[in-house]
Amino acid sequence: MAELATIARPYAEALFKATAGQHDATAAWLDELSVIAGDPQLLQFADSPKVTANQVFDVVSKVAKSNLPPQAVNFLHAVIDNNRISVLSQIAELFHALNNAEKGQSEAVIYSAFPMDASVLAQTKEVLEKRFGRKLNVTVELESQLIGGIRVVVGDEVLDTSVKSRLEHMKVALTT
Repeated sequence: MAELATIARPYAEALFKATAGQHDATAAWLDELSVIAGDPQLLQFADSPKVTANQVFDVVSKVAKSNLPPQAVNFLHAVIDNNRISVLSQIAELFHALNNAEKGQSEAVIYSAFPMDASVLAQTKEVLEKRFGRKLNVTVELESQLIGGIRVVVGDEVLDTSVKSRLEHMKVALTT
């Protein structure tokens, strides 16, 4: 995984610099390209020695739902010409990290045992922003194994208040 990040970082940084002032629009088409490039059949097609870079570009651009702006076309050509289509999702991830850092934000994933309604999510987001000291872009994922409570992941920080975690702590305390 570290090798992929090493390969993807220069592309993400160059794209970030080249699209100054248009980062949100860039993130939109980059996410779309990332999803397309994550398809195993496309990756197998792109790895074939019989397939040219232009053929791979044509397939990707035709699958894209929106018309790609000139910057996206140039970027996609550079990625395909250098046989880096397989790291496009890492490029998008690093691009988002750069964009969030510029805005003073972070991505946060809340794992919850149960669905959260909008008011509870808003309150939770507010508390988490105070706890982590920055604005958060929150997504919620259901994870029934938690039994109750939530587990929050912000970058490499984890805040686990789930029932499952508490039971595991109790088990360790009782068995030692």
